[in-house]
Amino acid sequence: FDPLTVETKNVATVVLMLNSPEEEILAKACEGIYRFALKGEENKATLLELGAVEPLTKLLTHEDKIVRRNANMIFGILTSNSDVKKLLRELDILNSVIAQLAPEEEVIIHEFASLCLANMSAEYTSKVQIFECGGLEPLVRLLSSPDPDVKKNSIECIYNLVQDFQCRATLPEINAIPPILELLNSEYPIIQLLALKTLGVITNDKESRVMLRDNQGVDQLIKILETKDLNDLHIEALSVIANCLEDMDTMVLIQQTGGLKKLQTFAENSTIPDIQKNAARAITKAAYNSENRKFFHEQEVEKCLVALLGSENDGTKIAASQAISVICENTDSKKFFNTQGIPQLIQLLKSDNEEVGEAAALALANLTTCNPANANAVAEADGIGPLIDILSSKQDGAIASAATTLTNMAMQEPLRVNIQAHGIMQALLRPLRSANTIVQSKAALAVAATACDFEARTELRNLGGLEPLVELLRSKNKEVRRHASWAVMVCAGDELMASEFFRLGTLDILEEINLSVTRQNKFSEAAYNKLLNNNLSLKYSQTGYLSSSNIITDGFYDYGRINRGTKLLPLKELCLQEPSGLRAILLINSKASDVKNNYHFSAGLGSPTEEKSEPSSGRNTALSKSAMKERTLRKGKGEKEEEKLIGEGSPEKEWYPPCDPDFCIYVCEVTKSILPITNIKEQIETLARYVAEKMGGKVSKEKLNDFNWEHHISELKFQLKSNVIPIGLIKKGIFYHRALLFKALADKIGVGCSLVRGEYGRAWNEVKLMSESRKGMIGGVPTLEGYIVDLMFSPGGLMKLRSREAELYKNF
Repeated sequence: FDPLTVETKNVATVVLMLNSPEEEILAKACEGIYRFALKGEENKATLLELGAVEPLTKLLTHEDKIVRRNANMIFGILTSNSDVKKLLRELDILNSVIAQLAPEEEVIIHEFASLCLANMSAEYTSKVQIFECGGLEPLVRLLSSPDPDVKKNSIECIYNLVQDFQCRATLPEINAIPPILELLNSEYPIIQLLALKTLGVITNDKESRVMLRDNQGVDQLIKILETKDLNDLHIEALSVIANCLEDMDTMVLIQQTGGLKKLQTFAENSTIPDIQKNAARAITKAAYNSENRKFFHEQEVEKCLVALLGSENDGTKIAASQAISVICENTDSKKFFNTQGIPQLIQLLKSDNEEVGEAAALALANLTTCNPANANAVAEADGIGPLIDILSSKQDGAIASAATTLTNMAMQEPLRVNIQAHGIMQALLRPLRSANTIVQSKAALAVAATACDFEARTELRNLGGLEPLVELLRSKNKEVRRHASWAVMVCAGDELMASEFFRLGTLDILEEINLSVTRQNKFSEAAYNKLLNNNLSLKYSQTGYLSSSNIITDGFYDYGRINRGTKLLPLKELCLQEPSGLRAILLINSKASDVKNNYHFSAGLGSPTEEKSEPSSGRNTALSKSAMKERTLRKGKGEKEEEKLIGEGSPEKEWYPPCDPDFCIYVCEVTKSILPITNIKEQIETLARYVAEKMGGKVSKEKLNDFNWEHHISELKFQLKSNVIPIGLIKKGIFYHRALLFKALADKIGVGCSLVRGEYGRAWNEVKLMSESRKGMIGGVPTLEGYIVDLMFSPGGLMKLRSREAELYKNF
């Protein structure tokens, strides 16, 4: 066939020519399409619609070099179109494009193949595919190409790829840092800028920072900062230096070359917000080193940072606040910000940009830590209100820092009162319920710091703040459990608060924590003991010890020893149980009762009235058939009318514990006869003899086995139809009966003594008296010595706590 020259102005015709088997036609068609695509986005879209992309992909690996070159040029241009990129991902051409980066290919193919990859790598999916297809190494190799366009395209593609951590971690392995650093010497600003941007990303990894330092990269960065003509690169250079300052050796190197002073100069003198921001970031990184903090203070960096707080750029404000957070670790710097800086930071708390508020809150938290003067300065600058407002922020970091600042301030009583007046308890409810463990921890600590007053605790309880606080005790986070325990310990001092904690099961949770070797902490133990101090019956049963500060009150009962984890039934439930062979439960109750429930004292069942809820045993509190039968048998004058009140369908009334007229008399007698005695020792001895007299008198050691107290206790249980025996009814008592009576009466008249449970029914009272011997003197001042009070063998006798006589008494 004779040669035929065809000329056409129809792009569709040219696209059809892409399927020609003739190399010359293919080359000319590709050349025409390339020129057409260069003219704009509309032409690229037209080529896509005409189906030019798929036949072009087959030409990328064509045997003819000109065809292959022209096809690569087209894709370098076409891939700026997002729809083309999408189609190319589906056609999976990246392997073919990467193959064009081979060293033997000509420069123009390198240029357009690298341009194609740079365009494609802007999207995440292609980024991953390029890396997985092995595109990173040939791209790094092309950074040393003599052609600036190849360098520019390659570094741009690498910059996109290293946004992914996996790719970033591979760079040191292929020794990519030296050729990237070499690009900083390029005569083309765009190449220098892309190289710095890439370094800014990869120096987030430690290994890359080390390689940069080892290849004299720090020197190059400092030179860029020193060159005014390169001011367009200063922003990115400062960003890289800020990252490098996390490496200690690099920090020393920058310090030795005068780099720290340059950082401060940029922060002070530049009017470009991004330069100010990056300089402040670099100062922050450097200030983590104590020597650098000292250097910056000597250079009066604080004035510079305070000035940056007034910037109109939010990024600069954030960076300056973060720098202050670190710089103030230096004591002298912290003092400086007392008068300058704190008012500005408080203004930033009110910013519409929550990140600005978060950075300011962090700075205030660090400034007020262990610094009462700064805490006062925050209050004087009207910072309490904005800090409490921050507690409702969406930023967890801001909430945690605000809570920390308020905690620091609450260490001073006047400030704490002010904080309480601003509604701190209400504001802490949401942070206590946060899902963030740091916020939970700081909020619980703020409760511990601010709930030191009865009114504040009451407000917290009324607002429902105890429930989330107790829930934090179950946290798997150590600090959250610790601070929640601390807060519970602070709040558990009031009887009403303790009652609420008991209702919420707090004691059981704390007990579970304390039984765990890994979860317990000193505050959980302290909180548990604080709660136990509001339930002395449980405390004595579990620990076998009541101190002189544990004052026995009406309603106390000694159930006997129980192990931790064992439930102690409430008094009401115990009173309603039938008598058994179990140890008698000793009750302390000096409250006088009215005529209506007197008969229940004789029956040992308390008041005939009942609470609205039934006991957990399921036993009816007043109307079981057996109970009604017993009441009928025991009914005396006037009781028939009372029984009508508890008939079926009658309104339920409050239950009362059994009364104890004899114990009431004891209290009156010791108040009249022993309380007026001025000598403490004489008070103790007289009370001991009184107790012994009421419990069967002196008992000799030889006749202790014949004392027959068990029979007496059994008779009482039978008469009362209950295991619960009011202490005043016991006329024959041994060690543990007498020790309890002594403690109960001593507490009524203010005589300090402890109650200690021993083994095998032993119990005793320990008291402290001024030493009368010279040996007990320290510097001529008498000291306190411990004694055990004898209530059995020589009533009123006192035995030194560690004497042989005392040991025999305890272990008799």
